[in-house]
Amino acid sequence: MKTEAINKSIYDITVKAKDGSEVSMEKYRGKVLLIVNTATMCGFAKQLGSLQDIHDRFGGKGFELLAFPSNQFANQEPRDGDEISDFCKMNYGVTFNFFDKIRVNGEGASPLFIYLQEAAPGLLGSKSVKWNFTKFLINKNGIPVKRYSPMTPPEKIIPDIVKLIEKNEL
Repeated sequence: MKTEAINKSIYDITVKAKDGSEVSMEKYRGKVLLIVNTATMCGFAKQLGSLQDIHDRFGGKGFELLAFPSNQFANQEPRDGDEISDFCKMNYGVTFNFFDKIRVNGEGASPLFIYLQEAAPGLLGSKSVKWNFTKFLINKNGIPVKRYSPMTPPEKIIPDIVKLIEKNEL
């Protein structure tokens, strides 16, 4: 399946909205994307506030922030659907897009995350997502250009976002 995933475009992938409806990534064609796997009970959950700041600054300027909750690491996302987005809105003022809870690694992993892992390997070429709040930056052409570790503060990604929005180069 990994070979199949890497040979397709991000725009060929469909994901599920938090209500279970299908959303084609084609919807985001021509936009810079920051895709993040999240968990509300993770120590990195405080990054949600910084991610919202980025969304506020660049949303509407050819940028979208897409959050994909996952309970795959230490059961740090026990909530589902609206519970997740309601919690994030109440505690961090989050208004960016949250999708249905997914698996990011292994059997049953989301095709989107299989694609991202293959297209933007991590440190020393590792493919699997190591923890919550791994971030993937996608250019306007749908090409993953960089992966950021969970420890990377979202504000450190801003210069790369600006370069992609203004010139589509990194």
